Amino acid sequence: MVFGFLKGEFIDVISYLDDTRDTMVWRFERRGNAIKYGAKLTVREGQAAVFIHEGQLADVFGPGLYMLETNNMPIMTTLQHWDHGFDSPFKSEVYFVNTTRFNDQKWGTKNPIMARDPEFGPVRLRAFGTYSMRVSDPGKFLTEIVGTDGEFTADEISFQIRNVILQEVSTVLAKSGIPVLDMAANTADLGKIVTTAISPKIAEYGLSIPEFYIENVSLPEEVEKVMDKRTSMGIAGDLNKYMQFNAAEGMANPNSGVGAMVGAGMAAGMGMNMAGGAGPWGAQPAAAAPMAPPPPPPPATKAWHLAENGVTTGPFGEGDLAALAMSGKLTRTTQVWTAGQDGWKAASDTELSRLFAQVPPPPPGV
Repeated sequence: MVFGFLKGEFIDVISYLDDTRDTMVWRFERRGNAIKYGAKLTVREGQAAVFIHEGQLADVFGPGLYMLETNNMPIMTTLQHWDHGFDSPFKSEVYFVNTTRFNDQKWGTKNPIMARDPEFGPVRLRAFGTYSMRVSDPGKFLTEIVGTDGEFTADEISFQIRNVILQEVSTVLAKSGIPVLDMAANTADLGKIVTTAISPKIAEYGLSIPEFYIENVSLPEEVEKVMDKRTSMGIAGDLNKYMQFNAAEGMANPNSGVGAMVGAGMAAGMGMNMAGGAGPWGAQPAAAAPMAPPPPPPPATKAWHLAENGVTTGPFGEGDLAALAMSGKLTRTTQVWTAGQDGWKAASDTELSRLFAQVPPPPPGV
């Protein structure tokens, strides 16, 4: 910080070097001294110098080097009724305003925002993010917000800015109609809507919001756990398999919460089985009625192979062979074989001979 070089009781150099990162306004300390007419004012890039004379906003200077004279202090000249021959020292408050961006300002909902979701119904939402701010009108910012504060930091205004942001975020999220599950894909658009809505109010403070971000919109922790369970069920697919998987996982980890639940479920199941097998209190369980024996399995059918002119065909069931016998394609002399039979035999020499009971023999002389 440079307080200026004093020449007698008059200040002839006014400048300010900011070595902090959060100072928005700093008052030049003239310590009761008057400012010399024609003094040099240095305003660096990212700064503005605001003159307050007798409680009234006077001239505002942007970056540059100035000689404080009547020709470049029109408002001060008007307020003081200076004539062109004026060359006396004067007393004014000089404030240096930082006009650069103040980035990474945080905002977040203190209380949940009630909204109506098209899928889940009434839900409570929380949101947080960041924004940047800058002084767009140094004179208005000084008169509306700073007042006579000799050193004003970003923290002193951020609370008020957050209140404005949260009010508008609540309104935008509640009226958006966007499903909660789709909000993550629409945070950029929602952020633009919020920025547009809060800009007029922020401008009343002499500020602007160059950047505004919604980083996250979330449901209450309990609801998110239910959603995670629902997602897991969808991934597991079959509900029975999912329950079996949970049971197996619980048995593998008996000390976990899942294991305790599985153990309790097994104990309850065993108790129900025991209760179902017992009669009234003190009575012996009734003897179970004998179960009827299961029906015998159907007899296995044989599969037959046929051989003719060195070529085998099959396998055939007896139904197929009966049809072949009626059509004449299976004769008494046809060579046949089935599993367990000792080599190939004529059909008439096997149990297939009964198939020819309805088939007339070859005509005489054949």
